[in-house]
Amino acid sequence: MAQTVALVDTIKRCLKQKKITYADLAENLDLSEANVKRMFSKRNFTLSRLDEICQVLEMEISDLIREMAYGGTTLDELSIEEEAELVSDVRLLLMATLVVNSWEFEDIETTYRWDQNEIIQLMAKLDRMRIIDLLPGNKYRLLISRHFRWQTNGPVHQFFENQIQREFFNCAFEPDRGELLVFISGMLSRTSNKQLQRSIHRLAKEFDELSKEDSKLPLDERFGTSMVVAMRPWELGVFSALRKEPSDKEF
Repeated sequence: MAQTVALVDTIKRCLKQKKITYADLAENLDLSEANVKRMFSKRNFTLSRLDEICQVLEMEISDLIREMAYGGTTLDELSIEEEAELVSDVRLLLMATLVVNSWEFEDIETTYRWDQNEIIQLMAKLDRMRIIDLLPGNKYRLLISRHFRWQTNGPVHQFFENQIQREFFNCAFEPDRGELLVFISGMLSRTSNKQLQRSIHRLAKEFDELSKEDSKLPLDERFGTSMVVAMRPWELGVFSALRKEPSDKEF
């Protein structure tokens, strides 16, 4: 019974994190809001219903189980002000990126032009922001959740978007060097668009899982890797200019 309670509490927490109300869930499950509330109050879910809820959450049941194990005690996102603080000091932003990728203190000291005091000072700031728990002996414990994300269009996103436009695509994208660029254009329905968005979310989740799994490997066996995936209803400007009238079709 205790695990059932924990699982239902985890579902509620995930719904809240994704800002999905009972009314939203009822609409997706083709149920009344009253039925959804009753289902949660009685903690009565069939496996098929649980699978449907996971689809709405864009999660797998296994993800839900792992989230339950974390207990919701970790950080899911920073405030806009905290992100702005990171971006205001590129050293602090780099340190945040390093600890998220499980760099050891010794590797940081060997690789970057920081002495021990500078590294500890930067880590102390991350400790204050509750990104890490700074421990004795130059150790730390990561406090961010598996679903940690930067604020949408927040300071960190904007910082990296500027770098992406300036640096990321300045590349020949050679597959044998671990590089790949795919561009596909076509016409999709709204339903197909949403299906592809779910696939992109699953791909991002797989990237995150592989990154966490590989964090156990020595640093010299890992490579800093970035993946950009984007999709939008769009027409090349030089093609739009040839239309008789501007398109007024809304997605």
